Amino acid sequence: MTDPTVDPPAFAGVEIHPSAIVDPSAELDQGVTVGPWALVGPGVRVGAGTVIGPSVLVERNTTLGRECEIHKGAVLGTDPQDLKFGGEPTVLEIGDRTVIREYATLNRGTSASGRTVVGSDCLLMAYTHVAHDCVLGNHVILSNAVNMAGHVELEDWVIVGGVTPIHQFVRVGIHAFVGGGSRISQDVPPFCRVAGSPPKLYGLNSVGLERRGFSPETRGALKRVYRILFQSNLNVSQGVARAREEVDISPEVDHFLSFIETSERGITIG
Repeated sequence: MTDPTVDPPAFAGVEIHPSAIVDPSAELDQGVTVGPWALVGPGVRVGAGTVIGPSVLVERNTTLGRECEIHKGAVLGTDPQDLKFGGEPTVLEIGDRTVIREYATLNRGTSASGRTVVGSDCLLMAYTHVAHDCVLGNHVILSNAVNMAGHVELEDWVIVGGVTPIHQFVRVGIHAFVGGGSRISQDVPPFCRVAGSPPKLYGLNSVGLERRGFSPETRGALKRVYRILFQSNLNVSQGVARAREEVDISPEVDHFLSFIETSERGITIG
């Protein structure tokens, strides 16, 4: 880290507050702003137009995309909270236009995957935690104080309500909605709503699917799959086989069924 008694390095087209500390090896693109008392460490790359707010720590080996907003006190790119971590080089990668609010914490990966990833156009609200080796898709929203253990995967367009812990190695499928105050220890199927502690399925995320432009035909096919899987007397493997026989296999239907087939932790049903 740069000696705070030394003037910050010069970066063309970049605004760095005099109290900020920026490592000389950091790469800051045009239009980046670094606020008061922020610390930007070695191996950090920041895309054009990104704003790093006051008292933010970007410790090391972190890539921030274009036009991100990192709010006061957020901590990015710190060592994973994993007793097996031995100091191996790992990274944190964040896409474009992602907003990270106050006091969120995002760790780098471990040797298991080498990286933690947050996609583009995400919103991580205050006090959220993204642990080592997690992968978040695009357009993901984490409400206040969502806490993710290691190796969690959230697919695109997932929304997780506040004060929700997510167990390690859990997957949450595309367009799923998790209600606040839930405790997620098994996979959440795509396109569905889950809430509670212990959590239960509450049907398709119909409002979300309609808002995102899914056709009535696609929504109808997903509803038929849901009924076969979760509202019949069939077990999960029988339900998947029946759905593949009776429902036209669109990309959405295929993803729904493939997600169920490849679940290792089991599916949240309730």
